[in-house]
Amino acid sequence: MNGQSVISFTRGVPATESFPKMKLAECATAVLMEYGDEVLQYAPARGFRPLRAHIAAETGAHEDQVIIGQGSLQLLDLLARMLVHPGEVAYTEEPSYDRAITVLRRAGARVVGIPLRDDGLDVDMLEERLRRGERPVLLYLVPDFQNPSGSVMAAPKRQRVAQLAREYGFWVVEDLPYRRLRYWGADLPTLRDFAPERVVQMSSYSKLISPGLRVGYAVLPPDLAEPLAKMAEDTYINASYLNQAMVYEFIRRGWMEPHLEYLRALYRPRLDAILEALEEHFGGRATWHRPDGGFFVGLYLNGSVRADDLLRRGQEVGLRLTDGRGFFANGGGDGFVRLPFCALTPEEIREGVQRLAKVAYGVLQSLK
Repeated sequence: MNGQSVISFTRGVPATESFPKMKLAECATAVLMEYGDEVLQYAPARGFRPLRAHIAAETGAHEDQVIIGQGSLQLLDLLARMLVHPGEVAYTEEPSYDRAITVLRRAGARVVGIPLRDDGLDVDMLEERLRRGERPVLLYLVPDFQNPSGSVMAAPKRQRVAQLAREYGFWVVEDLPYRRLRYWGADLPTLRDFAPERVVQMSSYSKLISPGLRVGYAVLPPDLAEPLAKMAEDTYINASYLNQAMVYEFIRRGWMEPHLEYLRALYRPRLDAILEALEEHFGGRATWHRPDGGFFVGLYLNGSVRADDLLRRGQEVGLRLTDGRGFFANGGGDGFVRLPFCALTPEEIREGVQRLAKVAYGVLQSLK
């Protein structure tokens, strides 16, 4: 690497300078003084009631429909094991969050990817598969600033997916960890807005406050909430009430909205930097989504590229990449690169994209 610093386009982590450490210290002290006996004891599996009531008020649900877990991925794991029987079909976007694909497969699902377009899921293909008789148990998607592509599902597509879920009787798992990190434009309706009886809505405070707190939640239709709460209780009794109470205290003190504004101001120039760098180094040689928020930009390289070559040559120039093949349930993904940008400075982003261009063009040249 010739003494070069390492630039990591791997995990979608927040910037460490975004962590409100002093405020969280105050919250920890406050909740131990006010709720100490409750948060240090075993407790009901649904989670810390004041935070559940807050989430319910935000989403228009009853608090009994809200379950808080150790991050939303844990709740997806429980939900998949509860709903999926071995060999049954689960749909995801293609590409999709790699750990969601892993969780669904571990539950025994046959995972089928539905291609993404620039405005979200290819709903025509989804409907075609359903009309041919395929019956998924669930469809997992990230409609806002999708992981790994950064795409946003258009509002009419959200409504159509909700209608199809009603018509064909499958569950929609709507994962929204990035929704509140919109840097430009206006929010779109959620899928749960269109079909609350068919949609499980998940999110977390990992990208908004700190992933180390491990506070995620699901808002479920009543038919699913009780059995999932029982499964959670039988699996881990309850997730950490101390961390959940800290999140609640952070919100109660009025710190969340100013903190979100700080995050948007911190990350907006980083998104600008990566889009400008991609245009400079990959214009005409690749395609990518141009998101208005979130953590990721997904890059599709033109031409045949082997992921192994891309990863190896990236290491040689101090560039760490995630294997793009993991995001594709149906195979493929050799020429796909997920680019997380929030934990890098604009200077690191520009240098990283320049190195990536050197690597990608070198790989392509070697294949000619």
